[in-house]
Amino acid sequence: MAELIESQMGNLICQREENRVVLDCYGVHYQELNARVRDLAKLGYKTIELKNVNGQRYIGTGIASKDLKIRVFGTAGNDLSAFMDGPMVEVFGNAQDAVSNTMNSGKVIIYGDAGDVIGYGMRGGKLFIKGRAGYRVGIHMKAYGNQVPVVVVGGTVRDFLGEYMAGGILVVLGLEKEPGEKLVGNWVGTGMHGGIIYVREEPERHQLGKEVGITDKIEPKEMETLGAIVQEYCADFSVNFEELITSSFFKLFPVSTRPYKKLYVY
Repeated sequence: MAELIESQMGNLICQREENRVVLDCYGVHYQELNARVRDLAKLGYKTIELKNVNGQRYIGTGIASKDLKIRVFGTAGNDLSAFMDGPMVEVFGNAQDAVSNTMNSGKVIIYGDAGDVIGYGMRGGKLFIKGRAGYRVGIHMKAYGNQVPVVVVGGTVRDFLGEYMAGGILVVLGLEKEPGEKLVGNWVGTGMHGGIIYVREEPERHQLGKEVGITDKIEPKEMETLGAIVQEYCADFSVNFEELITSSFFKLFPVSTRPYKKLYVY
């Protein structure tokens, strides 16, 4: 069966070892690519490397495997790791929109920038981005059972960070921020009713949604959790942890668990 599946892949496989396989994705349609990735995961390969990726969508989507690593070289298309449950995905380049859409568990590491609506409805796992991210980061993010999703953006983000956020942890570090550049955009936390956002620069009040409070007083237990997240991020990207963790962090939190109740209760 393994030989049959692999023979159907033709020139896609350009290198194969005992637990590792490399696919050349140049010009390959995203449906074929993802079908092959799922087949190889079922065959027991522990590392799948995808070379020459150029916008193919849905890489890693729906795969449930705790010991699979997918390494993407190029630009990943929309919905990278959507609905994923377990794998580790590394992107050596940029990623488009909706990374980790409704992801259940696993880890995604992006060594470049990411687009809009990353972490949409995410309910577990970790998403670490070295560079910048776009609009609506963490929209509808939620905790699920004992799972607490974590998104860390190393650069800056645009408007609507944490929109309708219901759970989880968002961290924005602002590394390599340009002079005069804002760490976050406007309408931060609009509709937020759960979860926590940590930012390494105090936003102006007009940038925040009315559903959000802000403080620079972070409890020791919370600081311990934040420190562990930042330390893991720094280890992944070779960033100086001590320099980051001694910075001033600000905590953004929801002021109500039902910010729009007046719209529905008479």
